[in-house]
Amino acid sequence: MRIRPALALCIVLAATATGRAHAQAQVDQLSLEDAVRLAREANPALHAARLRADVVAERVPQAGALPDPILGFSLMNRQIQDFGSTAEPMLQNRFELSQRLPWPGKLGFSEERSELLASAGLLEAEETEELLIARVKAVYYRLAFMDRALLIMENTRELLRDFLDVSSTLYAVGEGLQQDVLQAQVAVASMTEDITVMEQDRLATAARLNALLGREATAAIGRLELPSPGAELPSVEALMELADAQRPGLQAARGRARAAAAGYRAAGRAAYPDFMVGVAYSQRPQYNDWLSFMVGISLPLWAGKSHLPLRREMAALQAEQEARVLDLYNETFARIAEQRAEAERARKLLSLYATSILPQARAAVESALSAYRVGKVDFMTLVQNELTVNRFEIESVRWSAEYQRAVAELEALVGSDFGGAQ
Repeated sequence: MRIRPALALCIVLAATATGRAHAQAQVDQLSLEDAVRLAREANPALHAARLRADVVAERVPQAGALPDPILGFSLMNRQIQDFGSTAEPMLQNRFELSQRLPWPGKLGFSEERSELLASAGLLEAEETEELLIARVKAVYYRLAFMDRALLIMENTRELLRDFLDVSSTLYAVGEGLQQDVLQAQVAVASMTEDITVMEQDRLATAARLNALLGREATAAIGRLELPSPGAELPSVEALMELADAQRPGLQAARGRARAAAAGYRAAGRAAYPDFMVGVAYSQRPQYNDWLSFMVGISLPLWAGKSHLPLRREMAALQAEQEARVLDLYNETFARIAEQRAEAERARKLLSLYATSILPQARAAVESALSAYRVGKVDFMTLVQNELTVNRFEIESVRWSAEYQRAVAELEALVGSDFGGAQ
């Protein structure tokens, strides 16, 4: 009397496996390359970072430019009683042109500082881009995990519904227990709850991805890619060497430290006097015209209140920037070690799931099915074993997404794509 129900369960399990394979073969709609391209083109934060770099770059020629010359005109030695008279020998219509010339090195160091800051600005924009790509990939892979988890849960729910039908049929003909029917109903309802929560989480995560891509929050996003992990990652030391040479954030921090050093040198010249040169042409209506030349220097009488504090300020700024470089270097090393460990953990667990846990769980389902056919296990044991398989399948997908997320952050820390997926 149990042959038909057992055969029905076999058909259900086979159909579920076929449905999984068919669903996994569907074409993904948004590739990771397209998502990264859209983020680079349309992300407003990245656009702002690039504009900030442009702003800083425009300050370079300003820092090295001479002050504007001064052109003046004056009416000299006019008589108050007879303002229009030109008989006075000292009367002059005077035109003056003067130029301030900073002490040698002042403009040079200022321009060098601005160039270094402009270079750091460009590198910081690149760092912003790298971090943005890492965020896009992290959200993308989380969505990809949700897609596959939803697929697994939906297949599980369909399987549970079929199990519910079988248990209801068995109970109707007097060969099953009402407890089996109730437990199957609870399992279906619980899985529906999990699916609902995951679907709402996916909506929120899709809105986050759209924001990173510079799109409307409600823009549709289809099923996403989740590539398989690649080979073992480079060592922490090798990754740190790459980061030391390539990470834009580190290069930017070092550039800012060099800029602070140039600023300190410029501050050291601030107390030196500036030169003033000028020429004047005096036009006298009834006498010979005059031509005058002028030379002067500024007197740094208040250097103790202006120039010397500026020098101390720039010395402190240089020490601060050097400390920031060391802090960022140490933080980069620590993050690389952490993310590589997380990626390797995920990769090894994936291998364990694929070679041991999932095969054993599926074998347990087959064993329970065989035992159920001859009445050695109850119905819910079979259901629980299948639920265990599906839970392990979801965990396997979760670790796959976690691996890709860790690799994406490693690539941002290193400043290059070393191919963590295949």
